[in-house]
Amino acid sequence: MAFDPNDEDYQRLSLQFARSLDGGDAGSVVRAFASFGHRFAQDHDSLPQTDEDRAFHLVAQATMAIDYQLPFTEDDEQANRLIERGHRLLDEALALDPGCADALRMKRASEVAGFDAYFDFLHEVEKDVRDCCEERRKRALATDEGERAELGANLAMRPYLRWLAMEAEKALICGRNRQCLRICERALEVDPQDMADVRFTAALAYAKLEDAAGLEALAARSATLGVPRRHEGADAWTLLARVSIAHSRHLPDEATRLMRTILDTYPHAAATLSLQHELPDGVFSRLAVPPYSEDELILATSEATVLFQEGRDRSDRGALGSWVADEAEELDPADVRMVRAYERGAGAKQGHARPGSSDGGQA
Repeated sequence: MAFDPNDEDYQRLSLQFARSLDGGDAGSVVRAFASFGHRFAQDHDSLPQTDEDRAFHLVAQATMAIDYQLPFTEDDEQANRLIERGHRLLDEALALDPGCADALRMKRASEVAGFDAYFDFLHEVEKDVRDCCEERRKRALATDEGERAELGANLAMRPYLRWLAMEAEKALICGRNRQCLRICERALEVDPQDMADVRFTAALAYAKLEDAAGLEALAARSATLGVPRRHEGADAWTLLARVSIAHSRHLPDEATRLMRTILDTYPHAAATLSLQHELPDGVFSRLAVPPYSEDELILATSEATVLFQEGRDRSDRGALGSWVADEAEELDPADVRMVRAYERGAGAKQGHARPGSSDGGQA
């Protein structure tokens, strides 16, 4: 799910490598490709690449520092080093490729104060980013044929899809729910397969609007996208959106039924829904986590904070957030006690994986 920067870096260089082999005999091409994986891992800079490719490689390195290491670093000195490294890599990427939309977007995220200002920047520059990506798409289609042309065109448009996905996320956080849905629709028009997973953001926007019909239409439209979904054909974002709507309509039995579905679908779901940890947003894109993993639910629960925190209650969690936490603990108290005990222990402080986590607890 979502975009993996290292996979995309590999795809970009494999495409450039294939172009460099045009005209060679079949045997030499096969031998060359047999060594590509090793060269990518051990001698990346020796592979054929353009300034655009080099810039994206720097973006991928910055993403690993900012999105996948920084949030889980407790030492301030190390955190500052990661921030400085990320900014330096993004500056280098823009120097190589001023049209690198990913680097521009990620850099501005640290420079613009407040969600509204960042959303305004994304909205104002969106058309320029689309024009640049479409120009690169045309160039890819003119350069290659067949599957190579299709891959090149797909890679060219991904920065625009990430731009739209981030714009939609910030619109949701800023309470611009209908605008969020319009942005998601633009993304789905460009990419009906929804590589950017904007449908998850749209599900939360429909819940904010208490639009059950819109949510179910989205769920039906999304049923064939991504991995096959088990219970009710739904992902964590859609299930949480349905819980929100049922709760707002004062349908406690339906809300509880949906909570049970989430607990049946995800490992340690009760603890996740009770604790409601908030994660920093991915700067490159939504963090890439395995479907149906504990981390997927942690990520969805964090993003659903916009739903949980509506309304007042004594715990400062919001009316829905408090109800979800209480209901989760009532449905599976043993799971909540176990994970809370673990997080109070030395394992959590040392960064060890909590029980059932798919990747060390790093969502």
